[in-house]
Amino acid sequence: MSKISGPLLDRIDIHIDVPAVNYKELRGGAGPEGSKQIRERVLRAREIQLNRFAAAGERIFSNAQMGTRQIRAYCELSTECERLLERAMTQQGLSARAHDRILKVARTVADLEGAPQIESKHITEAIQYRTLDRTFWA
Repeated sequence: MSKISGPLLDRIDIHIDVPAVNYKELRGGAGPEGSKQIRERVLRAREIQLNRFAAAGERIFSNAQMGTRQIRAYCELSTECERLLERAMTQQGLSARAHDRILKVARTVADLEGAPQIESKHITEAIQYRTLDRTFWA
């Protein structure tokens, strides 16, 4: 495996490790979310984003396109979320770019869930996606 490091990885929004499926989960009674349901959830999230930006007169269409001004406007955090993000930034030595990417991804995770506000679980999930690059590529 080649090694990638530094600013290049900072330009990737999400890093995901896909572990092998546990046998019991594979054979269990509860079925996984199907592609059709996932597609519907993604389309709803995209519609939420489109409506959010259109209502504010923004000329962007998705969270990925947000600049600093939009991030500040649409990614408001509770005190708990602020502490969580600050701790991750400090402990992992994340850059300003990583900070903004985490907020964009957290906003998207919240949209996928249909949550109006970013919650700590959304921040945590977004941080985990950023952490993988440090685990596997550093």
